[in-house]
Amino acid sequence: MYSDKVIDHFTNPRNVGEIADANGIGEVGNAKCGDIMRIYLDIEDNVIKDVKFKTFGCGAAVATSSILTEMVMGKTVEEALKISNDAVAEALDGLPPLKMHCSNLAADALQAAIKDYQSKNNHVV
Repeated sequence: MYSDKVIDHFTNPRNVGEIADANGIGEVGNAKCGDIMRIYLDIEDNVIKDVKFKTFGCGAAVATSSILTEMVMGKTVEEALKISNDAVAEALDGLPPLKMHCSNLAADALQAAIKDYQSKNNHVV
C-alpha cells in the first residue's frame, strides 16, 4: 500500500521539532482524518536555512511533512512557494488515493508558514 520512501519517512522522520525563534510558522489541519501539521521556518536572506515540523496524524501525514522539510531546505522562498501537492507525493514515490489529502496538508502548511514570514517582514513574493 505504501512505498518504501513513505515507510522510511514515517519510521525515521527527518527534521522533527520546533524552531524557537522561527520567523515563519504555518499550521493546518484536516477534520476528515484528524491530521494537524505545523511547519517552522528559519529564513535568512530569503533562503530557508532551517525547517522543522510537528505533525499529529497518520503515517502518510508524518511522511509528507518529513519529505517536505528535505525538499525546502536551502531553497529560496520563491522556490519553496512552487512546491506543489503533487510534487510532495511524487517525492515519496506516490501515495494511495485515500491519502493524497496528506500531501495537500504538507504543501498547505508550507504556504501558511511562508505567508506568516512575509506578513512579519511586510513583503510579498
